[in-house]
Amino acid sequence: MDLTEANWRKSSRSAGGNGAACVEVAFVEEDIAVRDSKSPDAGILAFSPKSWRRFLTSLDDR
Repeated sequence: MDLTEANWRKSSRSAGGNGAACVEVAFVEEDIAVRDSKSPDAGILAFSPKSWRRFLTSLDDR
């Protein structure tokens, strides 16, 4: 997955707006990439669109 052109978006639910507990998401090629904004070089998780929808739906169930 090439992330050089990724447009990262920070979660609107970021704790306190001070960068703590922030998650960033980017829509790259056919997949969705997720990373920790405090450690952006630490790695990413990549999801297919179907898996991403399933993940978001599971959050609605809470």
